[in-house]
Amino acid sequence: MNAYSLTLSGVKLEALASGALYWPEQRLLCVSDLHLGKSERIARLGGAFLPPYDTRETLTRLEKDLLATAANSVLCLGDSFDDSASSRGISEPEFMWISRMQAGRRWVWIEGNHDPGPLAVGGTHLAELPLPPLQFRHIARHGASGEISGHFHPKARVKMPGQAVSRPCFLVDSDRIIMPAYGSYTGGLQSSHAELTQLMRPEALAILTGPTMHAIPMPRD
Repeated sequence: MNAYSLTLSGVKLEALASGALYWPEQRLLCVSDLHLGKSERIARLGGAFLPPYDTRETLTRLEKDLLATAANSVLCLGDSFDDSASSRGISEPEFMWISRMQAGRRWVWIEGNHDPGPLAVGGTHLAELPLPPLQFRHIARHGASGEISGHFHPKARVKMPGQAVSRPCFLVDSDRIIMPAYGSYTGGLQSSHAELTQLMRPEALAILTGPTMHAIPMPRD
């Protein structure tokens, strides 16, 4: 399994190449910002047509991570669906796919700013989840510690001779982890954005996702 080991508040965690976070001691898999149904929502609101494969791609990746980690708990850190209508309009095969993955596992949906929690789908629905010494929520709070959140879809730009490469990333410091968006068709906020530079400590790292994971000082310009 392609992973980068890290520690937050004394807890050993694994950042996965897919953008998921795994807590081995708890057998807990955490993902953020799946934005299931994004292509459907854009089409419904009269936007550009996107191939409607994003939900399938995201669920395929999630199923692979569940098999690789043998997780018995899943925590979705908000914006699991692109909006409330998307959670109600999920196709029957996709609904059954999620139900199969939930079977035999504890499954928690954290409320996001795009959706209040997908109430049409099984599992537990919470505003946030404390699992001391860690705290899981959708949007980071200034002054928090031991916090794991999503929302910002962080990306980091790496400058190379003649080009710059931008990849989704985990942002990590001694207080918090901000997770990358797990869903397909999701955009991202560069780590140099003021929202992120104000949240993260000067020594923060950006852990780039992808086939080969890299940890670099968080780019700030």
